[in-house]
Amino acid sequence: MRGGRVIVNESDLEESIEVVIAGYQKKNAVLSDREKKVVAYHEIGHALVAAMQSHSAPVQKITIIPRTSGALGYTMQVDTGDKYLLTKEEIEDKIATYTGGRAAEEVVFGSITTGASNDIEQATKLARAMISRYGMSEEFDMVAMETVNNQYLGGDSSLACAPETQREIDRKVVELVKTQHQKAKKLLEDNRDKLDQLDQLAGFLYEKETITGEEFMEILTGGERQ
Repeated sequence: MRGGRVIVNESDLEESIEVVIAGYQKKNAVLSDREKKVVAYHEIGHALVAAMQSHSAPVQKITIIPRTSGALGYTMQVDTGDKYLLTKEEIEDKIATYTGGRAAEEVVFGSITTGASNDIEQATKLARAMISRYGMSEEFDMVAMETVNNQYLGGDSSLACAPETQREIDRKVVELVKTQHQKAKKLLEDNRDKLDQLDQLAGFLYEKETITGEEFMEILTGGERQ
């Protein structure tokens, strides 16, 4: 039984999904006001960059409740329909969205924190896959530079190319992530009308700790909250 109920409701199903994504809520974790504020801006940065790109999935939920996975917050995006293929542009926008939290820290605070560690890992993984597995690099074209073993048991991967080529892949991965990071930062800096709402969005998230995609879009588009 949960909360005295014997029937599962929609919130139970949503929480189950979030447990898989980010772990259980870490209710005994206490962030300082400064840390909580930074995390709020960080997550709103992800959401704003996602919302300002044409190939990003809609924002479903934003939270700054710490999780057992180590995440101090996360931004959930959900595609409106089933997707089995991703375009090059969609992957690039995903990388930019991953860098949006760090970009917001830079724009708002002029400094950076360790909060982007998982974002860095995910952005790097996507960038490397684009170049070494998906044939999305002009230089390497449709040549596989990486092999994946035991795809359904964790998917261990290894590069299958000369050391000189590996160095070139590393260089291109850095270049790709850096380009998308700069794009995310420029989106936040150039859209001053949206950036002016950053304080309102982050303040609302700071106060509520969790906001829905609808609440996020209402504030972003100037709508009235109920």
